Amino acid sequence: MAATFLVIGLGRFGTSLALRLMDNGSEVMVLDSDEELVSRIAPQVTQAKVGDCMDEEVLRSLDPASFDFSFVCISHSFQASMETTSLLKELGAPMVVAKADRDIHARLLLKIGADEVVFPERDMAARTAMRFSVNGALEYVELAPGYAIFELDVPDHWADKTLLDLDIRKRWGVNVIGRKEDGSILPVDAAGFRFKADTHIMVAGRPDNVSKMVNERRR
Repeated sequence: MAATFLVIGLGRFGTSLALRLMDNGSEVMVLDSDEELVSRIAPQVTQAKVGDCMDEEVLRSLDPASFDFSFVCISHSFQASMETTSLLKELGAPMVVAKADRDIHARLLLKIGADEVVFPERDMAARTAMRFSVNGALEYVELAPGYAIFELDVPDHWADKTLLDLDIRKRWGVNVIGRKEDGSILPVDAAGFRFKADTHIMVAGRPDNVSKMVNERRR
């Protein structure tokens, strides 16, 4: 059964989130006081409603307890974000995720009941900085602080060489965990695996070690 989401606030983040959740096969209800924003997204989500998120009766009518996740994506008013978060928890929402722009906002949102707080702009800035700090990185996913997976082009001088030839783990502390071919990710689990030109590889390790490896290959 598909997960159900309630997204309150149709700014750039809320709209993008709702559409991406729909792309992932979820059921999504959106709420905003701006009729134009709601009418624009309505054909693309499961349900859409115009209403004041700080009106308890409006929120009650949505039955927040029935959604797996509720996202508070209000940007124009921190007061509205706080009141909406608090009301959702009072109405039984099991998991409330609130958007914040500042640390102090995050602390206050958590104190009044938010289960989790996200920083979309800060997270995107960190993601962008990391991706472009490693030359040639096509994609980047942080698994934990100081450890990430990168998608990279196979360096020209790696072509027709094996994992054993290059000794990547010993030289840079980086693990080659897969290769991407025709949209599929395939494992690289043998020392005799031979790299081919024009192939994307997936590597895991400390970002600074991946950066050293990339910079060395470009000399």
